[in-house]
Amino acid sequence: MKISVPDAAAPGPRGLTADDGKHDVFTAARLAFWAESEGAAPPSYPAGRSPSRSLLSRLLDEEYGAGGGRGRPARHVTAPVRDVVVARLRRRVRAGRIPGPEECVRLVAWGGEARGAVFETWPEVVRRHGRARSARSLHSGLRTVHDPGATAVLLDLAAAAGLRPLPGDRVLRLALGDSRRVRHAAWRLLARYGRRGEDLLRAVEPADVYEDLLLETLRRGPGAEALCPLPPSGLVVAQSMLLGRFDRPGEGLSGGLSVLLDSVGEALAATDGVAGVLTVVTACRPDLADDPVLVRRRGPHHWILRLPVDADRPAGPQDVGEHREALAWWAATLMTGLGRPVDVLHVRYADDGSLALAEAARRIGAGLVFTATPDPHRQMSERLDRPDADPDHVRLDLHRVYLADRLVDRADRVVGIAGRGGTAELLRHFPQLGGRRGDGRLGAPPEGVAPYEPPPGAAKRCDSLVDRIAGLAASAVGPRPAVLLSVGRLHPVKQQDVLVRAWIESGCHRESVLVLVGGSPHAPDGQETLMRDRIHAATLGAPDARERLLLLPALPNADVRSLERALAGSAHRLRARYVCPSAKEEFGLAVLEAMEAGMVAAGPLRGGVPHYLDDGSNGLLLDTSTPHALGRGLRRLLDLEDGAAEAMARRAQRLVRTRYSAAAMARALADQYGSAAARGRGADRGPWSAPGGNVPA
Repeated sequence: MKISVPDAAAPGPRGLTADDGKHDVFTAARLAFWAESEGAAPPSYPAGRSPSRSLLSRLLDEEYGAGGGRGRPARHVTAPVRDVVVARLRRRVRAGRIPGPEECVRLVAWGGEARGAVFETWPEVVRRHGRARSARSLHSGLRTVHDPGATAVLLDLAAAAGLRPLPGDRVLRLALGDSRRVRHAAWRLLARYGRRGEDLLRAVEPADVYEDLLLETLRRGPGAEALCPLPPSGLVVAQSMLLGRFDRPGEGLSGGLSVLLDSVGEALAATDGVAGVLTVVTACRPDLADDPVLVRRRGPHHWILRLPVDADRPAGPQDVGEHREALAWWAATLMTGLGRPVDVLHVRYADDGSLALAEAARRIGAGLVFTATPDPHRQMSERLDRPDADPDHVRLDLHRVYLADRLVDRADRVVGIAGRGGTAELLRHFPQLGGRRGDGRLGAPPEGVAPYEPPPGAAKRCDSLVDRIAGLAASAVGPRPAVLLSVGRLHPVKQQDVLVRAWIESGCHRESVLVLVGGSPHAPDGQETLMRDRIHAATLGAPDARERLLLLPALPNADVRSLERALAGSAHRLRARYVCPSAKEEFGLAVLEAMEAGMVAAGPLRGGVPHYLDDGSNGLLLDTSTPHALGRGLRRLLDLEDGAAEAMARRAQRLVRTRYSAAAMARALADQYGSAAARGRGADRGPWSAPGGNVPA
């Protein structure tokens, strides 16, 4: 099988054709926008094609230019004024036309995505329009706004730029108020008022562990350097995982990323030229109550840096959106208190948390690396270019696309996950990375898995679990029982419910056991509960399927890999297969781990799995779009003859062990990080730490 990662300096918008956006209103609008910015002719639809009567089409006209290269604009489609205003703001920022501070302050009152757009552009607003004008605008907004959320955002904007829009006594009144978000924003602002602010902060008393940590850090600094003795030379790298709990993969929002960052963090820390690695995670109030220490050693030269989040549960997308400035402040403050600077910060998701960390990197002068993926780009038109599309989904996905664009714009290096066509798909959805604008910033280093190390007691635990599975398989028809294993967090995008339906509808449940591993054993979140209900509903009316379905809670990664080895071995004489039913996987680390263990693996056609899994050679590719299509793939997987299955498994295992190791990934990333750090040190990041600005009368 031939696997290639092309040079990142591939053709940009001019290397793409009109066919790339011909049947996709979203892609066409983006291609037209960046083609026009480079003076190229925009792609267009065939003559006679009418724009869709959808909210997406209407907002694309506003965000990327009337018609987006698609003929007449969709003016006949109405859209809420708020959405139109936000879309026009994002269009102007993409084009480099920075709004005035007065407009930004007004937009804060609109809430939602408007606040995210203002947060992102505010540093450039202050730079372009001046500190005095920006402070006056904030002063006016704070006098007229009544919503605590908007008040907190305006205080955040002031603190972020070191502005003093109100006298200290008025900020103190806000610092003693009822709203937690307003209080905390006011505390951070008071700390920017010099000695007077320090005196005023003494009047504040903490109510819980989060407030105690915040006040302690504001008054005395982070004091983290003693716990993180970084060597004097070599790169200091920070990598982030803000959603879910790092040590509990498979539960809630914690998935393969925690496994990846753990293994690559250890490998990076042992790579020449790397002095140390910080894996940046979040800690909610209950986590902080159990353990208030913010820096912990993970391994030699690898530390976990915990950013406090004022929430009563592990941080989710809404939490990082509400606490953008708090996260940016915590990250910048803690990373400047380590004894020596962080050289480069790597973020992997297009969300508000990554944007907050990108802002922290700007403040401390660190290089920024962003892993860009065409998600939700590749399915925008398919899902949302309909008159009945949920407006909230349209708003959220357009916001995520905008965040990805801003992260690309800020990043010193952009990392892509290469697919079958290398980085071609990424360039199709991020046309600004091609041509002159790309500036050679795009790379596609391989991802990989850590070497397998048996955990203590693994053999005993695995034998007990495999015996249980074999007992369920004894009731299956056929000469040799089959086992289908699937590992992943319980979430709609992972489609475990679709897998169960496909397994039953195809009749595969009669001759196999289905083992699903994932989900919290104690406190499932809403998505996990939803998926459990859907799985239960899928088995109604099929009692024989329920007898052969085993739903296990998330297991430690080392135990999962031990189980895969036991199932792939010959001792239990089980025909074991691994199946990933996800709607898409950007990479599919769990698939790669199953291949490394010697299992025959099947994964989705969409996403990055086809980059390393060659259908019929070292595994199978599945159409996971419907239960019927997935059922056909399961049937094909179970019908594999033993000889063919063993040959596939050997080829898969050899590929992973030779090309997809965590050590190789770490070496490739270290090269990317060196380049990003050099660019970051040479960039004009703008002032942050120095307080100042006029206090309006």
